[in-house]
Amino acid sequence: MEATTFSDFRKELKTYMDKATDDFEPITITRKNRQNAVLISEAEYNNMVENQYILSNPANLSWLQESLVQAKHGKVSQHDLLASADDDE
Repeated sequence: MEATTFSDFRKELKTYMDKATDDFEPITITRKNRQNAVLISEAEYNNMVENQYILSNPANLSWLQESLVQAKHGKVSQHDLLASADDDE
């Protein structure tokens, strides 16, 4: 995670926004005597919100945890992907 001062962030706004969106690099913006802030891409933010939603459901969380246990014990199988209707176009 890259860090910059508020003043430098203002001067190089486009550069930092490009790093956050193109490189998925979170940018910590430090401020004197104030709380810091973090700039992330919209895609990263949406991913975090979706993960929070999925993990907030106890049934989903339990299912995911059980899947991890199975994978760690080698209880996995491989399947060929089925063709979708879009593949025919």
